[in-house]
Amino acid sequence: MRTTRTKALAPAALALLLAPLATACSGSAGAAGSTTVTVTVGYQSKTINTVTAGTLLRSLGYFEEELAARGKRDGITYEVDWQDYATGAPITAQMTAGKIDIGSMGDFPLLINAVRGKELKQPTHLVSVTGYNLRGGLNTVVTAPDSKLESLADLRGKKVSTSVGSAADGTLVRALQRAGIDPSGGIEKLNQQPSVGASALQAGSVDALSQFVAWPGQLAYEGRAKALYDGAELNLPTFHGVTVREEFAKERAGVLDDFLRAQRRATDHLRAEPVAAAESVAKETGLPAEVVYLYNGANGIATFDPALRPELIDALKQDVPVLKDAKLVGDVDVDAFVDPEPLARVAAGTAEYPKAVAARPELWLKGQARTQSFDSPRELLKAARGADVRAAYVPDAVTGTLWFADKAVWVAEGPELRAFVTPAGAKAYVAAHQGSGARIVGFAEAGTLAS
Repeated sequence: MRTTRTKALAPAALALLLAPLATACSGSAGAAGSTTVTVTVGYQSKTINTVTAGTLLRSLGYFEEELAARGKRDGITYEVDWQDYATGAPITAQMTAGKIDIGSMGDFPLLINAVRGKELKQPTHLVSVTGYNLRGGLNTVVTAPDSKLESLADLRGKKVSTSVGSAADGTLVRALQRAGIDPSGGIEKLNQQPSVGASALQAGSVDALSQFVAWPGQLAYEGRAKALYDGAELNLPTFHGVTVREEFAKERAGVLDDFLRAQRRATDHLRAEPVAAAESVAKETGLPAEVVYLYNGANGIATFDPALRPELIDALKQDVPVLKDAKLVGDVDVDAFVDPEPLARVAAGTAEYPKAVAARPELWLKGQARTQSFDSPRELLKAARGADVRAAYVPDAVTGTLWFADKAVWVAEGPELRAFVTPAGAKAYVAAHQGSGARIVGFAEAGTLAS
């Protein structure tokens, strides 16, 4: 990060000096000695629980507004270079090369970010959170719609696509271990980008896909997959967060504050206008708005709060052994990686965001800018019958993970109707309530019973 002065420089010398400055947070001198500073932000547009530090934030222009106000005070013109990536790994590579100042990624990639930064003498720090789920519901294992696989145990000896080093891979490893399957030898794991894995699943070249938000929801919504394992069954928090180069944080502390202030504004917008935010993100990413809302809505799978909550930091520490076993990292000093000071400066005197609460059934009617919430799945189905429904969402009866009502597995038990993300979840419930008459029913029958 350098600022060039024009005084006493010949045009040729000035051109030579400016040529190498196309790097992160680069500074260049313009007319009459004015200075332009470029801040480079790496984000993942389709990893939609990072939107408050990426896609949504960019579309709202809040960071540019904050920087414009700063520029008026210090006489500097600030520009933002937004760089979009599919995963966190390339963002880390660019940060450790000094070419990205601020980036957002998932919990497992964040740990790799910490290690690589230290190794390559470009240390980074976690400074805020974007979206989180305290049970791990942001990651899901899915299979083809016509797959005969019914539980995680059925994956033994099968081909499974995931992105090694991602939060989704971490979920897969832990889930397999709990199922008594060796993650390294009990399945044939293919290390693939999410889009490649999705195509492989559709082509039948893999038996299952373990991925992070929003891939599982998108594939299920489009009828290209069905859920096999709900990551919330692990009951371990998962989240995405914002990491910054230490050098940048020191030299441009005010700019980092502006980013975090803008992130909080984007978070406020998403919380206040979840439907509008979902529509905006959908327009920017090409994802269906109904899928975006599944994760980012008022009762969505992700809760948005920049706070570095202790339970999230503790979960990050629990992630380290998984990455060590995969030989992706050695020891990680999580406490040294986490820097709460910048967010504390920005959030001083402001009220805390409320913690995540249990999701409620939610109905989105066509043409409406607001959704309706209900106290029970039965009430939701009754209200949806005959209505012009855009999307209907129900929480899993055990894990609380929100899912599409027409993609859920339904259980009728007397007058009660319960929804589950996976067939295994529904079958386990029925087995545990044999004396109550609980039985699995189709979506259409559930709707009939509700009315």
